[in-house]
Amino acid sequence: MAPDALLPVFVALPLIVAAVTALSPWRLLNDALSLLIPTINLAGGIWLYFYTAQHGTIGHIIGLYQGGAGIAFAGDQFSAIMLITTMLVALISNWFAIVSGEMNARYYTPLTLVLITGVSGALLTADLFNFFVMIEVMLLPSYGLIAMSGTRHRLQSARLFVLVNLAASTFLVMGVGYVYAVTGAVNIGALQGAAAGNGPVTVAMAIVVAAICAKAAVFPLHTWLPRTYTSTSAAVMGLFSGLHTKVAVYMLFRIWVVIFDMDARWNWLIIGVMIVSMLIGAFAGLAESTIRQVLGYQMINGMPFILIMLAFTQENARYALAAGLMYTLHHMITIGALTLNSGAIEETYGTGTLSKLSGLARRDPITATVFAAGAFSVIGFPPFSGLWGKLSLVFAAARPGDLASWVVIAAIIVASFGAMLAMFRVWREVFWGRPMDRFPENLRVRGALVAPSISLMLISLGMFIAAGPLWGATTASIDALLDVPSYTSAVLGTAPIGVPDTATLQGGH
Repeated sequence: MAPDALLPVFVALPLIVAAVTALSPWRLLNDALSLLIPTINLAGGIWLYFYTAQHGTIGHIIGLYQGGAGIAFAGDQFSAIMLITTMLVALISNWFAIVSGEMNARYYTPLTLVLITGVSGALLTADLFNFFVMIEVMLLPSYGLIAMSGTRHRLQSARLFVLVNLAASTFLVMGVGYVYAVTGAVNIGALQGAAAGNGPVTVAMAIVVAAICAKAAVFPLHTWLPRTYTSTSAAVMGLFSGLHTKVAVYMLFRIWVVIFDMDARWNWLIIGVMIVSMLIGAFAGLAESTIRQVLGYQMINGMPFILIMLAFTQENARYALAAGLMYTLHHMITIGALTLNSGAIEETYGTGTLSKLSGLARRDPITATVFAAGAFSVIGFPPFSGLWGKLSLVFAAARPGDLASWVVIAAIIVASFGAMLAMFRVWREVFWGRPMDRFPENLRVRGALVAPSISLMLISLGMFIAAGPLWGATTASIDALLDVPSYTSAVLGTAPIGVPDTATLQGGH
């Protein structure tokens, strides 16, 4: 079997096993498969990273149709590193779901595996329409995971989640349809540079980008995330934190480099939207009443830190995008750790409300240590991955040395200060203060519940220590992203059909 033929397996395997677990009555088997499948895709992502490092981007068209005429998959180091990190978060979130009892729900395992199917497909697809399809594959099980307990509050949140994502999906497929109408193609490789200077293509792609930004919870379409994610269980929120919004980040990076050709005319719009989103995410959490609601706004806060780097790709695209990717990897690991840690508290004490908890630093020192480590990482303090993530962003923004640099660096500092206030507020309310007398003295967070979040924070610590190799991996991944000719060649092959004339599209005719 040719190596490129393995790309569809990343999608087919979890989907087939999801069907098996939906029919299986054996909980132990389902639990094992819920860990095994993300582990296999994680291992596959590692293989894909090293294979493409040696051989370049690989592409595969289902059915071996000619380029431009079939369902295309493509893998490079950029898609591989995102696949590795998403599968790692999925694996540890499922581990937490098992130890917390969430996995006991009859269809929890098949729903998570279908979600993994969609994520894997979205990271490997080379077609805008198939990206929309994979997004829907992600969303359908997500509706069930949010509403799984059947409580009224969860059902209300699921309704909001469904409405927002259905609206965004409608605009996404409309945008993809308009792209096809004006270009005759939706293959990403075939659209190389199509939105740089071509008015109709730019408008059509703007609809696609706006829909993806809504799914990434970027201002002004951001309020749905903290209302819906925090209403479900911590296991599901941890799963979503590392998968949903980060798939959107992946595709926005790909679209910006390949289709928009990093068009500088959009820089100030990107900066303006991301700064507002950054500040809202940083400070809005100060008004929330539960740990996970505060963390929900930290998820919103992380997206603009990543996406604002798109506005600095003219000075040094490699450095700016590598900084954004570095922060993406840090954010997935750190927010996942904090979410699962808060879930351990909720499972033990029955609440995550700030006013109902206090003194946990003395009662549960390990849980408190994990939260403190995660808070340091979010703020950008050593010795955790957030330090290098924040510094790389600042250095990338400083390179042009113009007004945009000063504005963005100031916003990063102010937003980091807001995040620090939000984290300190949770620490003061939950972990400081006098011991709680409403719970039995011997009630403690079980080691099994806190172990998943410990493992993620140890990974964050390892990312801090191995900053050099990590930066090398991110820059290599961005080099693959920026190698558009290789990507296009892998996707379209040697004799593509139905591919628009790139010169004509770029000329705006």
